[in-house]
Amino acid sequence: MIGCNCEVCSSLDFRDKRLRSSVHLHVDEKSLVIDTGPDFRQQMLRAGIPQLDGIVYTHEHKDHTAGLDDIRPFNFAQRADMPIYGRPNVLNQIRKEFSYIFSDHRYPGIPMIKAYAIENEPFDVEGIPFVPIAVLHHKLPVFGYRIMDFTYITDANYIPPEEIQKIYGTKVLVLNALQNSAHISHFNLAQALEMVREIRPGKTYLTHISHKLGTHREVEKNLPKDVFLAYDGLKICLE
Repeated sequence: MIGCNCEVCSSLDFRDKRLRSSVHLHVDEKSLVIDTGPDFRQQMLRAGIPQLDGIVYTHEHKDHTAGLDDIRPFNFAQRADMPIYGRPNVLNQIRKEFSYIFSDHRYPGIPMIKAYAIENEPFDVEGIPFVPIAVLHHKLPVFGYRIMDFTYITDANYIPPEEIQKIYGTKVLVLNALQNSAHISHFNLAQALEMVREIRPGKTYLTHISHKLGTHREVEKNLPKDVFLAYDGLKICLE
């Protein structure tokens, strides 16, 4: 076992116990998630979510897709295929990594999905409108999403001006801020706060946080008004 003596890893504050980034959306009695990372099963059980109507993917990295196999209980309970949405390259990567799902000879009990390719155009999932926000994760295209007055962007280090236009007026922005020092593919804290100053949302929650950023308690002391650190299990209500 590799030990860690860093302040975050040894913290007793539950807000410093961070699983992979994802979000559950409950809108008009519909239940959706953005990304299914390796912790997907644990996160859904912990939150007690009994229904799932669709999955929307930001990009194809394993920390955002690896939990797809664990949709099987929802298939069984709901007796329906699970709709999933992503760029064509994201869906192609999922077909490679979960090839058994798409096999002509289906093994009993494997996940059942319906895949829908999306582009940088508005679309809806079960009647819920999504507006893609095209960002870059170093050189990898990634989608953030605006769902009415809520905008979710993870794994980004650049947002083109024309995409920033889509975010203006949002009440809640969730934005990645990996650490204090510069990073090749993520906003650091200073860069994330610069984006917040430009976009000026009602409230901002910083996510995709590494232990290098510091403890929740200490970092929040120095954040601007209406900017907060997200934490596992955080609930946000938009009225």
